[in-house]
Amino acid sequence: MNRIWFLMVIGSIACLIWTDPANVLNSMINASTEALTLSIELCAVYAVWLGILELVDESGLGNKLAKLLHPLIKKLFKINDIETEKLIALNMSANMLGLGNASTPMGIAAMKRLDDGSGIATPAIIMLIVINSTSIQLLPSTIIGLRASAGSMTPSDIILPTIISTVCTFVLGVFLVKLFEKIHTKLKRSKK
Repeated sequence: MNRIWFLMVIGSIACLIWTDPANVLNSMINASTEALTLSIELCAVYAVWLGILELVDESGLGNKLAKLLHPLIKKLFKINDIETEKLIALNMSANMLGLGNASTPMGIAAMKRLDDGSGIATPAIIMLIVINSTSIQLLPSTIIGLRASAGSMTPSDIILPTIISTVCTFVLGVFLVKLFEKIHTKLKRSKK
C-alpha cells in the first residue's frame, strides 16, 4: 500500500511540474495545510462518536444491542459466540452512525474471532467484510462533517440519499454473499 501511495504522490507532483512548474511548492504547502485543517475538524466529529460508542459499551448497551441484532447476526453469520456477536453489533452500530474508521477496531477483533485458522476466509469473515463495505448508514456523520467543513449551508441534506443507497448496497451485498456461498457449497459437494 505504501508503494501505491508513493507512486500516486510522485505522479501528482510530476503532473503538477508538467502543467504549472511555478506553483509546485506553493500547491504542496497549501494542500498539506488544508489536509491538516480537515483532519483537525474531523477529529472533533470522531471524538464525539467514539466517546458515545465507548459509553454504549461500558453501560452495557452493547450487550443489549447485540441481543437486539442477535436474530440478524445469527442469520447472516451462523455463529454461537456472544462476544463475537457483541463485537459485530458494535461494528454495525458504528457503521450505521457513519463512523467507518471508528468501527475498524471492533471489526478486526470480530474477524479474529471468526477466523478458523485455516488461512482461508470463512463465509462469516466474507460476510463481515461485505457488511463493512456496504454498511447501512442512518447518520453519515463523517460526510456531514466534511460537508460542514467545506462550507455547505445544508450539510445534512445527504442523509436520505445515503440511507437509500446504503440499504440497496447492503441488501445486494448480503444477497451475493449468500448466493456465492450456496454455489461454493454445491461445487464442494459435487467434487466429493
